[in-house]
Amino acid sequence: MSTDLLPSPRILLGPGPSMADPRVLRAMGTPLLGQFDPQFTAIMDEVMTLSRLVFQTATARTFPVSGTGRAGLEAAMVSLIEPGDRVVIGECGRFGLLLEDLARRCDAEVCVVRAEWGQALDPVAIEGALREAPTKVLAVVQGETSTGVLQPMTELGRLARAYETLLVADVVVTLGGAAVALDAWNVDVAVGGTQKCLSCPSGLAPVAYNARAEDALRRRRSRVRSNYLDLSQLASYWSADRVNHHTAPTAMVYGLREALRAVAEEGLPARFARHRLHGDALRAGVAALGLSLFGKEPPERRLPMLTPVIVPDGIDDARVRCTLLEEFGIEIGAAFGPLQGKVWRIGTMGYSARRQNVVLALGALEHVLRRQGWPAHSGAGVDAALAHYQAAEAETAE
Repeated sequence: MSTDLLPSPRILLGPGPSMADPRVLRAMGTPLLGQFDPQFTAIMDEVMTLSRLVFQTATARTFPVSGTGRAGLEAAMVSLIEPGDRVVIGECGRFGLLLEDLARRCDAEVCVVRAEWGQALDPVAIEGALREAPTKVLAVVQGETSTGVLQPMTELGRLARAYETLLVADVVVTLGGAAVALDAWNVDVAVGGTQKCLSCPSGLAPVAYNARAEDALRRRRSRVRSNYLDLSQLASYWSADRVNHHTAPTAMVYGLREALRAVAEEGLPARFARHRLHGDALRAGVAALGLSLFGKEPPERRLPMLTPVIVPDGIDDARVRCTLLEEFGIEIGAAFGPLQGKVWRIGTMGYSARRQNVVLALGALEHVLRRQGWPAHSGAGVDAALAHYQAAEAETAE
């Protein structure tokens, strides 16, 4: 006889998922409705309206793809790209490599502009690639979760318009935690995820696309290779016509609605400031423990909600993460590819971005590091974080 499902409580401070907002989980536990029930279609309409707020856009096409952020990215790429289309990919981390893979699977002519992992893309190099030949799509990752880098989207949007190219942006980690300004940045398609700064379980990928992208969808010369991820069909499903396509995950839509309502109630400026505050406090504590951040970019080019920390020489990466999880119930993230075993990724996203989580994590990390012989001063990380909070409160009070 199996027992009830009772996972151990965790403080999720990795690169995602973040801790789900309790109000989101409550919403997901409410009674299910049929996908064409008038009450549910009203909720669908509300989700689309609220999505425009977080994407900072007036576009009519905002809806979630049923699947994780990767499904949303694949929907964007497979719907826009036809065999032989030229696509420029900006790659400076693991998820730029994902965009490259998606473009190649569409049989595109792919030109990749690479930057060293830990650095942002060079707009000059991007422009050089766009100048070489007419390009259908420029695809970039706004927030590269594998390295903690934040891209210069304003400049990339300007270049895409200048060369009559569609700009596709992966905003999975930034949506709901940092500015994602589609209209202001001239982004044509953006794809987010629910499990990071929106603090909703994974399973939906909010997407937004403008009239330029919609026109490109209409002018396709060939059928979209995927039925499930065809943006035109999905848009018809989410339109007033409710053209049947698939059965939406009702409970997930409830959760997304509540997550978006939480963003609207907090307000974008306050929400962005909260993510910056707790990320900066964590980084102050990390520095006080004698640890270094990975990457060479200045603070304005770093993700506020993701802190990549270099694993010091002589410290066992996996042992630290396992001890944090087993003894303190705190999860931090490992790294990918060439950074595996060399970098910890600590996230302060959505509901996880709270003072008590930052203080607990720094105290636990110090304890674990000291047990491996790292010469951290007792209480240094916590003291530095608290000092940062006090300074921020004093500044706000002035």
